[in-house]
Amino acid sequence: MDVDAAKMIGAGIAVVGLGGVGAGIGNIFATTIASLARNPAAQPVVQLPMWVGFALVEAVALYALVVALMLMFVT
Repeated sequence: MDVDAAKMIGAGIAVVGLGGVGAGIGNIFATTIASLARNPAAQPVVQLPMWVGFALVEAVALYALVVALMLMFVT
């Protein structure tokens, strides 16, 4: 197997985790919308954990992207 082909396969495998990130972000915001629709007074309590969860899930996506780019372009 060619080294460049192995790099591309590795980068593709590293990016597979982005599907879970999309599902996680969708779940975070869907749950927040549902809980705020039921109890709008809970917004100050719900909003901060929502943004922290979003940031943590998005960090996983950025790490996967960095690993994929490193596999593709670092020799």
